[in-house]
Amino acid sequence: MNPIQKIEMEQMRLDMPDFRAGDTVKVFLRIIEGEKERIQVFQGAVLRVRKGTTNATFTVRKVSDGVGVERVFPMHSPFLERIEVVSQGKVRRGRIYYLRRLKGKAARIKTRTAW
Repeated sequence: MNPIQKIEMEQMRLDMPDFRAGDTVKVFLRIIEGEKERIQVFQGAVLRVRKGTTNATFTVRKVSDGVGVERVFPMHSPFLERIEVVSQGKVRRGRIYYLRRLKGKAARIKTRTAW
């Protein structure tokens, strides 16, 4: 293993739960404002998960006051406190960008059940 891979392995977080596109997650972020620190929760549907080493990211979309808000989170960021999987969605694609143009009940995702 070369030195760059060693450094990347040290930076990676291994406490992340398994989730994929379509799942609803709660992302707990550590926000630092001046001297104060607080936890902010961002809950929404996962649109995509980009695999990788330290450059792995995932996109979460929520609707806030009728406006769609998407946010891309680095998977191994030290500002991520934790991630909770609220529900598992049943989708047929790895990237569910079609959710952007759906409104209301059409934008719901069915829940996945274990067989």
